[in-house]
Amino acid sequence: RPPSILPFAATLPSMNAGSITDVPGIRVGHWTDRRAITGCTVVLPARPAVAGVDVRGAAPGTRETDLLRPGNLVQEVHAICLAGGSAYGLEAASGVMRFLAERGVGFPFGRGVVPIVPAAILFDLGIGRHDRWPDIDAGYRAAANAQRRCDEGNVGAGTGATVGKSLGPERAMKGGIGTASERASSGLIAGALAAVNAAGDVIDEAGRIIAGARRDDGTIEDAVEVLREGRVWQPEIAESNTVLVVVATNAVLTKEQANRLATVCHDGIARAVRPAHTPSDGDIVFTLATGEQPIEHRDYRALEAIATLAVQRAIVRGVMAAESLGGYPSVRDLATPARRGRC
Repeated sequence: RPPSILPFAATLPSMNAGSITDVPGIRVGHWTDRRAITGCTVVLPARPAVAGVDVRGAAPGTRETDLLRPGNLVQEVHAICLAGGSAYGLEAASGVMRFLAERGVGFPFGRGVVPIVPAAILFDLGIGRHDRWPDIDAGYRAAANAQRRCDEGNVGAGTGATVGKSLGPERAMKGGIGTASERASSGLIAGALAAVNAAGDVIDEAGRIIAGARRDDGTIEDAVEVLREGRVWQPEIAESNTVLVVVATNAVLTKEQANRLATVCHDGIARAVRPAHTPSDGDIVFTLATGEQPIEHRDYRALEAIATLAVQRAIVRGVMAAESLGGYPSVRDLATPARRGRC
């Protein structure tokens, strides 16, 4: 086994990894159904935020992403919604719209407002109840629960998230919601939130595989080697996965810059997930710019660097903060003291 592949992480990363809510004005709300093992998550800016998106997975489930492209009319959004439930879960965004409309938040027209709520979903129908998913009421409740802190692990859209499915569900591990933030000396802040539902391995900053498909002896297979050797379990199912990311920043960005930032931040997914952007997943990065910190060209380059790092760390946090659920063990439960020192 290559030395970079440990049975589990030798040490758990610091709990003080920062949060997307370190960006002023950003709140996060979750709705969680632990019985059905699903949920949804809402990211709410205090004011409309310039937004961008980049979809890299070939099987995405999305709503209102076309309007985020440069050149289209709408420049700002009022919330981002992430949900489990596969395509069914997209209706949770309607609940977020209802919550915002009741408060007069949205794109104005003569007789009222239309809240702009882009959304994306992940596939979690195989872990819990396949006939329950986040609906309009769930989206409304998640928005109502929004606060200036972000819970992690088995909450919201991460409730039914799993990772390491290349050898089948009986070998997989629990994923979840993770968040992290980074700062630059100029005052720029970049925070990321990730719902980690990856097919392959999750890699820490030291290059070690910390979550993935488990062998009989408790060590972790290298997903790339499983693919190389043709041992992948039912590829069309093993790859039905997604990593959903929201990046928020206090920077003043144009719509073009917000979209460019979303593109660059996919590097954070590629660093932390292997393989990523497969033909059967829906990896997506949304960006939100609250517009409080003016930037120059060199500042934007720094923003790309710290935002990508925040995405990478948020993904690692997503599996580290998760707890065992639905028969899927977590890193925390498997990283016993006896195993932590074994290579």
